[in-house]
Amino acid sequence: MDKRSIGAVVAVTALLMLAAPPAASADITGATARVVSADGTDYVPDPPEEPSLAGSWAEAVCLRAAPWINFDVTLTDPDGQATSNTAALVISDGAHRVSLQLGTLSSGRLSGSALWPGASVDGQGVGDGWPGWVYEEGEWLETSGNFAWTRGDIRAWIRVNPELAVPLSYPDESAECAGPAGVVSLAATGGTSAFVAPLTGIAAGAVVAGIVIVAVRRRRRV
Repeated sequence: MDKRSIGAVVAVTALLMLAAPPAASADITGATARVVSADGTDYVPDPPEEPSLAGSWAEAVCLRAAPWINFDVTLTDPDGQATSNTAALVISDGAHRVSLQLGTLSSGRLSGSALWPGASVDGQGVGDGWPGWVYEEGEWLETSGNFAWTRGDIRAWIRVNPELAVPLSYPDESAECAGPAGVVSLAATGGTSAFVAPLTGIAAGAVVAGIVIVAVRRRRRV
């Protein structure tokens, strides 16, 4: 085949390619996909929106001498990118770490309360245990165990995947749940000094009343 024949074939092939209807195609350059539709429109689709916990929070509060953590978790995930539907609160001081399971989100929301690590309450919901304290042989003793480190310099974050850092610290030492100061015997009675004072006053009053009654009876006999 001579050069003129080759040129004619190339020209015909080019004309046939131009006459063919355009087909949809995708040209991937790096991490961005460029899409060409059947009508020749060229566009780049929006990337999926990353899930977010923006607006979620956690705070420590004292309730009936017990330290609690109130929380509210909001998951925004318009493109279904989140890989979990359960929430946890992670607390760490760099050397230690504890994870509190908060629960399962419903329609992207979850709120509630969880006891601070190392804390406990009795059957009436009154605090009867605190981080950094143990009850041994009839008295309360400070300890480096029982999550004592959570009362220091800590960091916290809510984790669902994604996760969000939240400010959190143990309630102030002047708060009611700072420790077992004034507790008589939680292990034996579950009560606190707040209940002891009124009882002591009642008992003292009863004794005084008894003395007065006896004195009056004696005078009448005389």
